[in-house]
Amino acid sequence: MVAADRLELVVVRHGLTAWNRERRYQGQRDIPLLLPEAEEGLMALREALVDERFDAIYVSDLNRCQQTLEWTQAAKSGIPVHLEPRLRELDFGDYEGKVYDELKDLPHYRAWIDSVGELQIPGGESAAQLRERLEAWFQELAEKARQESYRKVLVVTHGGVIRELRRRFETIEFWEGTVHQAQGRRWQLTYLPRANEEGDWQCSSSSAVPALENVTS
Repeated sequence: MVAADRLELVVVRHGLTAWNRERRYQGQRDIPLLLPEAEEGLMALREALVDERFDAIYVSDLNRCQQTLEWTQAAKSGIPVHLEPRLRELDFGDYEGKVYDELKDLPHYRAWIDSVGELQIPGGESAAQLRERLEAWFQELAEKARQESYRKVLVVTHGGVIRELRRRFETIEFWEGTVHQAQGRRWQLTYLPRANEEGDWQCSSSSAVPALENVTS
């Protein structure tokens, strides 16, 4: 197995926003970080990444993710940074800007909750559509990693994106994949070829970012 067939993927969620604090569906609204309230989490994330060197960085093009990347100070000279719209949060459509109490009695909202997020949101996306764009992005990243011999890549994105990536790599249920603001996951991935067909990237280990003492999964 050559080095290009192994990849360490560090994926973190943006820091706290006012809509996070108010528990509003944020989706693809371009909401900035809530400062100074977000600083504690951002500083802990910066400390967790301070000694790491990444071969490339991918970041959602929404402002809160770009701000979070700036706080991490991970975008050092010579490291390519890619703004990636496919790393945006799920499009919550008609639910964006609203809180649970405003939605709980709506039949389509109850149906969406009961479907574990699989139904398409009115005016927004379904989980399948989110997975489709994430898979397209990841396959491009994986090919680039193999071509350029990337060993470690940082991704700054959103909670729903990380849920879906955890479901892919950790094979856990959607609602179990929650990560808090300015936190994320570290995955060790290995490309496994298959006879007569395209191979796939498999996760050999997963851990929290920032690291939790004596905790891995």
